[in-house]
Amino acid sequence: MPGVLKNAIDVGSRPYGQSSWDGKPAAVVSVSIGAIGGFGANHHLRQSLFFLNVPTMAQPEAYIGYATGMFDDNGILTNSSTEDFLKDFMVAFGEWVATHAIKQTA
Repeated sequence: MPGVLKNAIDVGSRPYGQSSWDGKPAAVVSVSIGAIGGFGANHHLRQSLFFLNVPTMAQPEAYIGYATGMFDDNGILTNSSTEDFLKDFMVAFGEWVATHAIKQTA
């Protein structure tokens, strides 16, 4: 886990009993230059979020592999199947957030 992410998680979880993360819905997307799309890092972060009582969307999972070949020189995504997947992922995440927002207000 990158140090800056660990620090953000640590700072937001303090002081004990007053975590900024408590109950906030999340999703994890990992990206790598290799074939498995950051699988290990993705699951490590999920374990940390579970401990912090962050309901993390289980499906769809998002591991984006071979990311260096998916963008043009301006950083624009050029892989249409990945773009379609990410759009669907964001729809699912919107539904996930809405479900947990209802639970928190009920």
